[in-house]
Amino acid sequence: MSIAESFLAKIDQEAATTKRVLERVPGDKLSWKPHEKSMSLGQLALHIATIPGSIVALITPDAFELPSSFDSPEPASSEALVPALESSVATAKEFLAGLDDEAALSTWTLSKGDRTIMAVPRIGMVRSIMLNHWYHHRDQLSVYLRLLDVPVPSIYGPSADENPFA
Repeated sequence: MSIAESFLAKIDQEAATTKRVLERVPGDKLSWKPHEKSMSLGQLALHIATIPGSIVALITPDAFELPSSFDSPEPASSEALVPALESSVATAKEFLAGLDDEAALSTWTLSKGDRTIMAVPRIGMVRSIMLNHWYHHRDQLSVYLRLLDVPVPSIYGPSADENPFA
């Protein structure tokens, strides 16, 4: 088993959890924001749905130049979230299944102009950005749901609304 293939089961597990959270996003609240500096509910949900595939686009080449700004679109509807997630996860799984150890351990570089922001093993980006960044924003979305009084699903254990162990 390659280093990258060891992440495939984790991707499946986290995708199932993420799907449960995205299914709770109310379509009539997509433009809602908890604060003026925050992403809208729809922007955050779509970002979460597309993180795995978006990271593949960043880490496939050996280097990525940061753009001057990032686009944070809103989904057309809450029904678009799960298909976006499924497509994104399929892209990530295909990439990981084909990533050999040499490429996984090769240095990937993020830069902005002449400045190198980071240079890390490509597989480190899978762990820190494809996965950890995904969890971070999914948990942020669970707070949005709570603030909107939407029942929060179980993520790693019981929530105040759902107990898979009961």
